[in-house]
Amino acid sequence: MSSKFTEYSQLNLSDVNKEVLKKWDENDVFSKSMTEREGYPSYVFYEGPPSANGMPGIHHVMARTIKDTFCRFKTMKGFQVKRKAGWDTHGLPVEL
Repeated sequence: MSSKFTEYSQLNLSDVNKEVLKKWDENDVFSKSMTEREGYPSYVFYEGPPSANGMPGIHHVMARTIKDTFCRFKTMKGFQVKRKAGWDTHGLPVEL
């Protein structure tokens, strides 16, 4: 029986992640997600840098994950979502 998806007898998420990232890199998936949506409605998500005032903590990772979920969802819905991390909502680089 042929399978559309790879089956794993022992799930190693680190290896699965490496395989997926390799395919994304080989096929330039992230770049295509933006260029194939040229001319479509844009979605802008204003966010600040993940750690402007000190060392990053787990709460920064959690917040970034939630923010990224919105951008990915809107991309899958056909919007063009350009990502510019590290800029605050005033349009200034965090270094300024």
